[in-house]
Amino acid sequence: MKRLLSFFTLLYFFVVPGYAQTYIKPNYALKSHETLEITKIELSAQKTLIFLSVENKITGGYFCADKNIVILYPDGTRSKLTTSKGIPVCPNSYKFKTVGEKMNFELTFPPLKPGTQWIDLIEDCSDNCFSFFSVCLNTDLNKRIDEASVLAENEKPAEALMNFIKIADAIDSKNSGIEGLIYINIIKLAKETNNIQKASEWYTKLKLSGIPRNELYIKHLNSQGIIY
Repeated sequence: MKRLLSFFTLLYFFVVPGYAQTYIKPNYALKSHETLEITKIELSAQKTLIFLSVENKITGGYFCADKNIVILYPDGTRSKLTTSKGIPVCPNSYKFKTVGEKMNFELTFPPLKPGTQWIDLIEDCSDNCFSFFSVCLNTDLNKRIDEASVLAENEKPAEALMNFIKIADAIDSKNSGIEGLIYINIIKLAKETNNIQKASEWYTKLKLSGIPRNELYIKHLNSQGIIY
């Protein structure tokens, strides 16, 4: 199930002094870099803090972040990076000393628009840019995704499949961005349980859904050999 579980991470929600909300390892639909993770998001009336970690996998590896990093809202508007901490700005770069070394860094943005349920985090550059699509900022929805994820982790794919289908049926228009994650897991779990009819049914639903980044999710499934 590791290939399935790579598309979601567990999220917990709690209150921290000085911040209205804190999300640990929030769920997202797809990302660009295998070892890059959002470890935490802190939201307040003054700013948005996004904490990330990247692990080096090769000898001589290096990493940097372009100054043009944005939060992309569901309506298409953008919020630009104000400051970064712990990471060089390209073309300067951090050179890892060993394989397996991790670098932690922070990105600061203006406060999120009230009521924002999901965002894209995009490094707007020309080469090897990172991105996270449909980062979910809905506490109840993340809790339900976590519960389904635990079932999958515990090798209960049939139960996990039913939970993800229930989530898909309950999602409203405000949360349409996270549907990519839900659809991907339904399709992969259906295939995992040899329910090809259901996998094909939800693959077709995904194609016709018109959800944000729809073509990326289809392309991803196709790259995994899933085509119906």
